[in-house]
This record gives sequence, C-alpha cells and structure tokens, in this order.
Amino acid sequence: MTIQCQSSFQNNHDGAKPEGCGCLYLVATPIGNLEDMTYRAVRTLKECDIIAAEDTRQTRKLLSHFEITPSMLFSYHEHNKAASGPELIRYIIEGKNLALVSDAGLPAISDPGADLVALAVSHQIPVIPVPGANAALSALIASGLPTASFTFIGFLPRERKDIRAVLAPLRAAQGTLLFYESPHRVAKTLVHLQEAFGNRRITLARELTKRYEEFLRGSIEECIAWLEEHPPLGEYVIVLEGESKEEAELAESSWWRQLSTGEHVAHYETSGLTRKDAMKKAASDRGLSKRDIYNELLERR
Repeated sequence: MTIQCQSSFQNNHDGAKPEGCGCLYLVATPIGNLEDMTYRAVRTLKECDIIAAEDTRQTRKLLSHFEITPSMLFSYHEHNKAASGPELIRYIIEGKNLALVSDAGLPAISDPGADLVALAVSHQIPVIPVPGANAALSALIASGLPTASFTFIGFLPRERKDIRAVLAPLRAAQGTLLFYESPHRVAKTLVHLQEAFGNRRITLARELTKRYEEFLRGSIEECIAWLEEHPPLGEYVIVLEGESKEEAELAESSWWRQLSTGEHVAHYETSGLTRKDAMKKAASDRGLSKRDIYNELLERR
C-alpha cells in the first residue's frame, strides 16, 4: 500500500497534486431551509470553474437564490457516473476547480459522489470538504437516543431477502442506527425493523429544517400505529435504538447461539414440539418472525 498525504494548503508534500491540476470541492447544500447554506459554501460555488450536480434543475434554483452563475454546470448522478466521472476528472487535471453538490446535504453520502471522490484520489487530486447540513446527524442529535456510538446505514434495499441480509448483522449493534427512507416506504420499513430488532425505541424525523419539521418519538409499534392514522409526508430519517448491554449479555449466554437455524428448530422438535411450534420458538429466541425462519430453512434446502 502506498501512503498518499494531502495538504489543502501546501503542495510540497508526498503525493502532491499534478502540476497545474485543480481541486475537487465537496460542498454541502441545504437539507430544507436555505439558511442551512454556509458563507464558505456560497463563496466556493462562486469561485469554482465547474459545478457538478445530482439534479441540475434543483441546483439551478439554489444558485439563482444566492446569485451564483457558474461557468459550467454538469449533471453527475447514478445513471451517468460511469461516463461523466472520467470527464469531470479530466477537467480538474487540466486545471479547473470543481464543486460537487447533491440535491440536499453532504455529497458522497448515499449518492454517487463517493465514486467521484475515489476517482479523484486515484489521480492524486486534492479533495476538499466544505461542511454543512446533514440530515442523519441532525436527526441523531435531536432524537434523544444515545449519540456516543452510531452506525449510518442509509436506504435499505427493496427486496425482502436483501433487507434481512442487511439487518441481520446489526441486531447485536449497541450503537444507535441511522436509516433514510421515503414516505412511500417508511411504514413497511418499520415493520421490517420490528421483525429484526423487536419493539425498540425509535425516532422518526421528517422535513428536517423545513417549515413542517417533525420528530416522532416512541416504540416502533407506537410509530407504526401513528403512521396508520397520519399518512407519511416528506423524507424521513429513522433513528433506532441499539441493543442494550443487558440484551447483549443475554444473547451471548444463549445456548442456541452456536446452532444453525435448522439445528435450532430441530432441537425443539426433539423435545416434543410440532415443527410449527418449534419454528415459532426458534424465531422468538432469535428475535425474528416465524416467516423469516421458514424462508431461511427453505433457502438452505
């Protein structure tokens, strides 16, 4: 492995940028309220030669509000990153400074900006963050749940089996868990979380920094019931309580922990339970639904 050292203010260091090369600036944009924008972010967007945006229509509104007229505005998103990424890198190598923005918040978080950063680093291009608003951390600090340790997961996959694959390793995580979700999927996602983690404490944060900002705090069960009466609106951050120390110690001492799912079910069957009851008991032990156990046994056949 080769060590690459980047200094944004000095060029006489190992791994220095190529002569005449520009820089890649990662500029945070508002997550709701236009006043989320920092003075530094406005100045950077005014000074950069190129702005690359996830949605140029959305970004034009922002630029117009702050009277910013870029020389070049490029589209860079998930569907064109393979072609646009190398082209943007070429412009930077030729000496142009490029600012990357997402539709809201920090670029490279749950968007293809991370791929552009990796490409820039591979070409020894300086990558300079211009910090600002972030939905996940804003929700976390206002959630009332522990902030000392947390894990950001972002959006869950769409397929049930893929969701289970993501959530299963997180059951024993003692830090707070952070998810993003759309209003169309948030209710179903809460059901998946309840099946995977049980009825833990949770905070739903929506429309952060906007006029109708709202925090819903309670158990997963309570929040599911609330959404049944109040149809979801706006983008959500889900802040989920991690496993408690007591739960972790109990899980560690569980006799079934070394058994496969099939062995776990078979143990109860040999003790006299029907297969249906054995699956139900094993599901309860593991904090899963009986359906999860059934599907896992089918996959192992």
